[in-house]
Amino acid sequence: MKSLLKCLLIVMLASCVITVRGFARADESSDEAQAGAELFDDLKKQGEIVKSSPLYDVLNPMADAIIKVVQPQYPLKIHFYIVHEKQPNAFAAPGGNVYVVDSLFYFVKNREELTGTLCHETSHLLHHDSYNLYKKQKEINARAIAATLILGPSVGVALAAATIARLDSLHYSRDAEEHADLTGADNCAKAGFNPWGLIWLFQDFANANLSSPPEILSDHPNDQHRIDALEQHFKSNPALFGTYSGDRKAATPLKAPANEAEEFLK
Repeated sequence: MKSLLKCLLIVMLASCVITVRGFARADESSDEAQAGAELFDDLKKQGEIVKSSPLYDVLNPMADAIIKVVQPQYPLKIHFYIVHEKQPNAFAAPGGNVYVVDSLFYFVKNREELTGTLCHETSHLLHHDSYNLYKKQKEINARAIAATLILGPSVGVALAAATIARLDSLHYSRDAEEHADLTGADNCAKAGFNPWGLIWLFQDFANANLSSPPEILSDHPNDQHRIDALEQHFKSNPALFGTYSGDRKAATPLKAPANEAEEFLK
């Protein structure tokens, strides 16, 4: 049994190392696409991707408008998917996939807050933040498997070390997050959405009592710092942002279906 376990670990280690080295050999776009496909398959196997939902009727028009602006700046096809989780959130993954948690539709107060989130996440694609973090995580996993092989772990430890990092473990640097805020605001305005929505979202999250912060806030600059940076960014480009109002009364109500997520999103 011990011999079999060691053989299994050697195969897993070799596979992981080959994958990591492959990033350096192949074209970046193809590697990024492969990384995104692996994460998509992982989420699909776990049954987290929502294939059909009335929420897509809400998401798709916004996503289409944003894609028209962002897609020319990104080499891979951009897709939006809804996933089912209790914590409101959204994630950008390598390869052009943006995953929107169903509960986010019921947390945001208006359309601008949702589009602000989507624009922020697509900015991580443009900056290749998701792919760079994914590569780093793969390298960590490879080293973890090598260490467990030497230490003689249980099967459970070995499998845990080999598991692809979950999307909600992707925490970008403070600089990457602030950069995504500003780029996201630009793209939102170009797509015809009020970029003040991201500021309103920060304020709502700060006032909410959540068990853990969503990805868009975790390991990020403090909310007020981000708000100040965005407001300064808006003032610096009146040609792009001057027509948009920071008054919440100007927000567009979000017409999401009745919150029956537990029924039709499973």
